[in-house]
Amino acid sequence: MTWPSKYFGLPRLPEPEVMDDSSEVQAYSSAAADAYLSKIDDSFVEHALCLIGPLPGCALDIGCGPGQILVKLSARLPEWRLLGIDRSPAMIHRAREAQEPRVSQGGTSAAGNLCFFQGDATALPFRDSSFDLVLCNSVLHHIGDPSGLFAEIRRIAKPDAAILLRDLRRPSRFRFPLHVRWYGRHYEGLMYKLYCDSVRAAYTREELYAMLRTAAIFGARPFTHGSTHLGVERRARAVN
Repeated sequence: MTWPSKYFGLPRLPEPEVMDDSSEVQAYSSAAADAYLSKIDDSFVEHALCLIGPLPGCALDIGCGPGQILVKLSARLPEWRLLGIDRSPAMIHRAREAQEPRVSQGGTSAAGNLCFFQGDATALPFRDSSFDLVLCNSVLHHIGDPSGLFAEIRRIAKPDAAILLRDLRRPSRFRFPLHVRWYGRHYEGLMYKLYCDSVRAAYTREELYAMLRTAAIFGARPFTHGSTHLGVERRARAVN
């Protein structure tokens, strides 16, 4: 006997698209430096490094938050130009603040390869085919209609660019309580609440696959990362 999916599926409960509340920004920024979250970020960085080509280029992190991913990448890709964009002014302030005193008044690191901007993920202020690497980490669950995000990723990425989008994964209705209790055990207080809300706002594997088919990003394929994350990847390729 097959039970209808409505009995097992957990309805998605969207989060606000902009995290700009001072207490939430503080909680997230503090947690981003935590050893547990730092390891999660490290796995994202290593994944990105496996996708890029041998030559230096320009990378964009969409929804960069306090900038922790780009900071890690800047140490590994000193010859690359790395840009981060986020809708939250508070997050961009945190990202630039975290770089002091290495950041100049214009928001560029002393090495000249790291910049942060405020902007909308679904209306990016960049020309078509501008980037050799496009990153998007833990942003998808903040967006009610991701079609605009996928369209912008397709537009700004060069034909041979690497792409890496990763986000949380929403479990079934029955797995949700145990899922957030176990994988959220490293968090407490407001950060635990934010984590639970984010998991509830995340998409399922089936939903992501459907979005990717509609997005029609050539060469991109879905992937899962353990029981907690899923995403889309595309390896850099040679263009004739």
